[in-house]
Amino acid sequence: MTALPLLQTPSPGLKIIVAEDSDLQRLYLCSLITGLGFQAIEAKDGATALDLLARTGAEIVISDLDMPHLDGVALTRKIRALELDQYVHVIMVTGADDVAMRDKALRAGVDDFISKGSSTALLKARLQTAVRLINHAGELADRTRIIKATNDRIQQDLRAAAAAQRALLPDLHDDIMGFRVASAFVPSAIVSGDMFGCFALNDRKLGLYAVDVSGHGVHASLLSVAIGYLITPDYFRTHAFDAQGEPDLARMVTALNDRFSASENDAYFTMICCVIDRVTGRLDFCQAGYPAAVYVDQAGCAVPLGDGGFPVGMFRSATYENNVHQIKTGAALVICSDAAAEAENPAQEIFGTARVRDIARTFPERGVDDIPHAIVRALNVWRNGEPLEDDLTVVALERKNTHDTHHNI
Repeated sequence: MTALPLLQTPSPGLKIIVAEDSDLQRLYLCSLITGLGFQAIEAKDGATALDLLARTGAEIVISDLDMPHLDGVALTRKIRALELDQYVHVIMVTGADDVAMRDKALRAGVDDFISKGSSTALLKARLQTAVRLINHAGELADRTRIIKATNDRIQQDLRAAAAAQRALLPDLHDDIMGFRVASAFVPSAIVSGDMFGCFALNDRKLGLYAVDVSGHGVHASLLSVAIGYLITPDYFRTHAFDAQGEPDLARMVTALNDRFSASENDAYFTMICCVIDRVTGRLDFCQAGYPAAVYVDQAGCAVPLGDGGFPVGMFRSATYENNVHQIKTGAALVICSDAAAEAENPAQEIFGTARVRDIARTFPERGVDDIPHAIVRALNVWRNGEPLEDDLTVVALERKNTHDTHHNI
């Protein structure tokens, strides 16, 4: 017998189970397989082959079709039913013209065939094919493990980033300078693109803002965090007042637009920012693409404030307007990101601004602390429990009796 060159195997001594009830045929096949550089494992029937497969970790089975106890087709079905770490390549030994049986074997999960009495060259070719497939499967498995490990690290980092980001977002349920402020925040993903803040600016003025960065994911989250670090009480004091010390929120939004429209990326964000006088109740605000705030009086009359404006960072030449409104004692202001109005129910109907206003109208009965959570509950019912597709921020503020507390939230 002429010696055959060794095949390149995926690992030294790759194991091949030979399931054959004929001692002579089994010995012949094992001799050929050993000569090709593999480790041949003899099995006198299908049941023995199945037991050896579970114990040896073999990756190729060469099986005769007709065997006692468990024939080749039944053996293949049982192999495919096993939960193994590796894929097992099954080569069936059949008669040359047994087309119907080959069809049955293919349906059972057989990968390839050789005929009884085939040449060693054909056996070598079949094993070469099997080795290539096994190597390829191994490479895919390695890549899958690497991708999974990388994804696990990314998810862990994202969870850590989300925790850090949420630590920056205030959970407002507090009295600040004569105002009662409450909030709710529901991210659509692990990290979010929303940011908001409320803080004392001086003995009389309260600063309030909300930002919604376009897009989702890490980029939007990083930009929202950068905005949160930027828009501080000092930033308000420096940019949100004119030379005479009067509120000029459009000046601050313009400064932000100049800053972010000059960046090389296409990111932009909507925002609303306010300065409220605790003594007079005067509300100065600027709206930059953010949904209109809702003003609710003690009788439950709800009125939207503002008419839109350009987002920040979208157009360098954009201009912004100052707006003024009076918040009476006992009245409230409700600010809600567009995730609420744009939320769709299973019938693809949007929640809409009217429903947001309807909930805001219940402020006199609910109280300001429950308004944000009432909107969240209504959206959960509207969505039939499905998560929102965008980040949701709700901030509600009630003007109460004035006093001199100075919390920075």
